[in-house]
Amino acid sequence: MDEPSRSSGLGDMPHEAFRRAAHEVADRVADYLERVERYRVLPDLRPGQIRARIPDEPPREGEPWERILQDYAELIEPHVTHWQHPGFMAYFTSVACGPGILGEWLAAGLNSNVMFWKNAPASTELEERVVGWLRHMLGLPERFDGMLTDTASVSTLLSLVAARHAVAGPGSRERGFRPHGPGGLRLYRSEEAHLSVDKAAIVMGIGLEGVRRIPVDEAYRMRADALAAAIEEDRRAGWIPFCVVGTLGTTSSTSVDPVEPLAEICEREGLWLHLDAAYAGSAALVPELREWFRGWERADSIVVNPHKWMWTPFDASLLLFRRPEVFREAFAVVPAYLRETAVEGAHNYSEYGVQLGRRFRALKLWFEIRYFGTEGLAARLREHVRLARLLARWVDEDPDWERLAPVPFSTVCLRAHPRQRLEAMDAAAREARLERWNAAILERVNRGGRFYLSSTRLAGRYTIRVALGNLRAQESHVRGCWQALREAAVEVLAEPP
Repeated sequence: MDEPSRSSGLGDMPHEAFRRAAHEVADRVADYLERVERYRVLPDLRPGQIRARIPDEPPREGEPWERILQDYAELIEPHVTHWQHPGFMAYFTSVACGPGILGEWLAAGLNSNVMFWKNAPASTELEERVVGWLRHMLGLPERFDGMLTDTASVSTLLSLVAARHAVAGPGSRERGFRPHGPGGLRLYRSEEAHLSVDKAAIVMGIGLEGVRRIPVDEAYRMRADALAAAIEEDRRAGWIPFCVVGTLGTTSSTSVDPVEPLAEICEREGLWLHLDAAYAGSAALVPELREWFRGWERADSIVVNPHKWMWTPFDASLLLFRRPEVFREAFAVVPAYLRETAVEGAHNYSEYGVQLGRRFRALKLWFEIRYFGTEGLAARLREHVRLARLLARWVDEDPDWERLAPVPFSTVCLRAHPRQRLEAMDAAAREARLERWNAAILERVNRGGRFYLSSTRLAGRYTIRVALGNLRAQESHVRGCWQALREAAVEVLAEPP
């Protein structure tokens, strides 16, 4: 007699309980976004502190929803690094905007797996349309097709595998490509390229020895003359050049490689050109900033991450390619249990990459683009560029500070450089002292809790990075960051050497 009640207890969360909990979660997220500045950007924690407050064993019986949400409120929310905080200026912005968050929630409710058209028709066709919208918004020609992946690392990996297939031939898919050293494949990237290129080389099996780093000029751009010389030298030595990776907006300095000379070399040598525009590509939504991307329509593949400077909830990476058939030839594997999914004229995205199951990423982008509009998105990007140039001007006008790279987009590379304090030192001692001072300045600013900045090295020099682009950051936050840096410098320089 009690079987129906017992089986009914084996289903999901009851609908009314889910409805109440969903409202609580929505309120919790809205409150967090409204009051995120009450938190330190970086939590004041030691490794293991949160883990110690979570039981070693999972609960045997289900716990009340109220207790679960309360534990989230006490253990998790205050103790993450707050990427949504307007003082988070350490890395390229990865901010989730309101309409994007709402789209993510609805996508999670649908749980649509965008493998094939047949099992996700609306999701597939929305992705087709959103990719087309983005291509148009970026000013790229219609011959580019594309899809949404999780990150630039995966987009780059897929592009390099397609490059291998296109240059080394179909046999590389069937037999692999095993030779290392002379006789093996050679990939080219600048000294400033992202680590994802090296990781892709490792995963593909060409190894780090198959990656050749090309020198950069004084603005940290790949030198086309050095690339051409390297390709010629490698061919003579027995290497098989197959791909060049250019970067439009490097991680350290946001420098832009010279696309047109790189494209000319690739076209002449028969190499694949992949462009990493993961951060800066969104700037092409602003017509007057497209000059930085002149010639990128000549690339074979391009990656732009909307989850960076377009404020889409993580993750959402746009991979565009001129020859979709190469990707399909490189990746498509259709076993018997999937053959019935074939539908004439349909787009089966899983055949263009390594994933069979794929998240429904297009929905949040559809919401975001429609909510802000192309002009609204461009206006926000313009404001971030303005704020970066304002900070750059303040740095340039201060005799005790210097800017270490151009500012084409929204990131400023700088350091304290009180020249009068360093006049009696030789070059090596001067750089050592500057590094010690600036590392201490950065540590002091980050310890303060209002801002979180990062560091890098440019031409061997320790560099502080201020990456702007947060939708919630205003000019007052940028002024506050500059004030915090200057105050920290005064304190550090007052300490005994």
